[in-house]
Amino acid sequence: MKAEETVDYNIKVCWHAIARMYNAQAVKNDITTSIGFVLLNIDPEKGTPATKIAPLLGLEARSLTRILKSMEEKGLIHKVADEQDKRSVRILLTELGLEKREVSRVTVKQFNKKVREVIPESQLQVFFQVIGQINSLIETKEVFSEGGKSGK
Repeated sequence: MKAEETVDYNIKVCWHAIARMYNAQAVKNDITTSIGFVLLNIDPEKGTPATKIAPLLGLEARSLTRILKSMEEKGLIHKVADEQDKRSVRILLTELGLEKREVSRVTVKQFNKKVREVIPESQLQVFFQVIGQINSLIETKEVFSEGGKSGK
């Protein structure tokens, strides 16, 4: 099987193209794609517990810690003790963070709008269904399980 015929190759190539596109926009606004995604997952009014952000993005806690540190240094966020659970830290957006969040939101919306202009809704629904099934296979660990058909 050629690389171009594999599911993972096509997903990876497409994701890298999307990441490059987003990074090109992010650099213009002195952020990164990762920072943009984190900004989009922080509640603009109430903030978000730090422990909730990594799972939303599929990140490891270590990676998120580095991103949050960078965001704090750039003045995009600040951390406060959670009022309900003093052991927990809540991430809040600064004014600059809110501005960059809006830039990220507009960027993502523009990309999705353009995709929806070019690709019919029926094809997008099939895409979402297929990508969901692939994700489910991975999450349920069915690909390389004892009863699975790995190696074929």
